[in-house]
Amino acid sequence: QYIKEEHPKKQIYLHHTAGGANPIATFRYWESTSDRVATCVTIGGKADKSNAWIDGEIVQGFSSKFWAYHLGLQTGTFKKLNVPYQSLDKISIGVEICNFGFVNYKDGKFLTYVNSVIDKADVIELDKPFRGHKFFHAYTDAQIESVKELLLLWNEKYNIPLKYNEDIWDVCPRALKGESGVYTHNSVRFDKIDITPQPKMIAMLKSL
Repeated sequence: QYIKEEHPKKQIYLHHTAGGANPIATFRYWESTSDRVATCVTIGGKADKSNAWIDGEIVQGFSSKFWAYHLGLQTGTFKKLNVPYQSLDKISIGVEICNFGFVNYKDGKFLTYVNSVIDKADVIELDKPFRGHKFFHAYTDAQIESVKELLLLWNEKYNIPLKYNEDIWDVCPRALKGESGVYTHNSVRFDKIDITPQPKMIAMLKSL
């Protein structure tokens, strides 16, 4: 589902799938649709009994030098921040972390938006709500380490700066203008909740 065209890479966007832990299944889903939506890599979560993948495993669907639609950009967002529209998908690299995102606490259980149960040990409570939610499926240590490895790789390959900026957790003009750097899906969409500002992820990003 990717477009086999090379474009200079200036940005990296961190996403999560809002789904299960299987990084291979994500690509299978994309292949089943006609939409040209994908990211070049997915990062697996805690493995199940099938042993089809391991926690933190990076699965690559296509080369980072090519591109696919992964941002779902909306022209209204650019207008609201008075920034000229541009196709950021072409100049950016997307990373999908296999993670359910927000969870709700109900009847003594942590439930995903599809009502699957998440173990308490795999849930993180933020100090303050993020985009209307306080409980989230935690990114694993292995996933965070894999994100780090990818960011260091693409910094070396494409010279994308890795300086941490607090504004990446909300829509920010820098991202919309195509400024080089590392961003989240929240940086270009008011309606997204990925990735989430979990302390371990932030600490890793600050360490680069």
